[in-house]
Amino acid sequence: MLSHVDAAIPPFIAALDYSPPLSLIGELETALMSITRADADAEGHSVAVSRFMIRSESVASSKIERIAASAEDYAKAIAGNRSNSSATSMVAASRALHALVTGVGDQNGFTLEGVLSAHQSLMNDDPREANYAGRLRDMQNWIGGSDHSPRGALYVPPAPERVAELMSDLIDYLNRDDVPVIVQAAIAHAQFESIHAFTDGNGRIGRALVSASLRRRGVTRNAVVPLASGLLAQREGYFDALTAYRRGEAGPIISLFAKSARVAAVESRDSIAAIKVLPSEWRETYRPRTGSAGAALIEAFYDHPVMSMDDIERLDLGSSSRIYAAVEDMVAVGILREITGRIRDRVWVASELIAELDDLDRRIQAGMRRR
Repeated sequence: MLSHVDAAIPPFIAALDYSPPLSLIGELETALMSITRADADAEGHSVAVSRFMIRSESVASSKIERIAASAEDYAKAIAGNRSNSSATSMVAASRALHALVTGVGDQNGFTLEGVLSAHQSLMNDDPREANYAGRLRDMQNWIGGSDHSPRGALYVPPAPERVAELMSDLIDYLNRDDVPVIVQAAIAHAQFESIHAFTDGNGRIGRALVSASLRRRGVTRNAVVPLASGLLAQREGYFDALTAYRRGEAGPIISLFAKSARVAAVESRDSIAAIKVLPSEWRETYRPRTGSAGAALIEAFYDHPVMSMDDIERLDLGSSSRIYAAVEDMVAVGILREITGRIRDRVWVASELIAELDDLDRRIQAGMRRR
């Protein structure tokens, strides 16, 4: 019978003085330039692009945790359909990421309350974890091994009584401005994963910290770069890099983050370019009258690519019959697609925007294996 287990004691990092090796300097600079270029591309279309990129990042982050759903099930979950628990969880991950990224701007930096709020958004609808949503853990957890015992665990995070102090230290590190941006994001992420502050959802919140860190430092203003797709492509290498960090080696996780950020940013520019021209392409295809319900629906589906009839009617674009006729016309020309197959409670998606989610993820993963 197991009577004792040694929990890890991560070092404090608030005052960490870490200089990346010269071999990484070029990688870090290239990655940073790639991110800023992608973010600049999104300027002027930030609402539509931001939603798209947040969804892309959160879907990939969920897949790292083996939480996966089809694009259609994910779209249904966005519209409020809870029949697929994985899709519902992916939507919750999008909410959590949005909360954390916008929160660092609203609060002028990271706060523990902001991280807890993001975790609340992530886990609040999880039937097994809702009672722990938005709370630091008060029990021991572990990674690997049995669900019932830490025997054979790959890693045993710090004891629960250490978590609050370690999180306070991490928040101080995240709010520093004298650390190279990607170095800071990578180390903060690895430190958070080592603390494992929650009973569940640590990976998704930890990766959301990366996007929020880039936003706080001003590297991104308009969009989130889906770095998680790059990590997903090298999932085992990613976990190995986290293990190396716990041995005191920060280089592997920093290098992997630099590569993932660069590839994700480069591929994101193609998606951003494709997304930006969609409204004009839709107008050319559909040719709605100026001021008509159809013209307004083009703008609405650009910003909200998944909508039910209730969502559409709340836009107050005119009579239900005219709105429905415009929707059907947009389906007929291929701009929209109905995804439930039902007569009632129907949901429509902007086909090209939803398809681009999968395509961007595929391109980033291919780029990680190629470069």
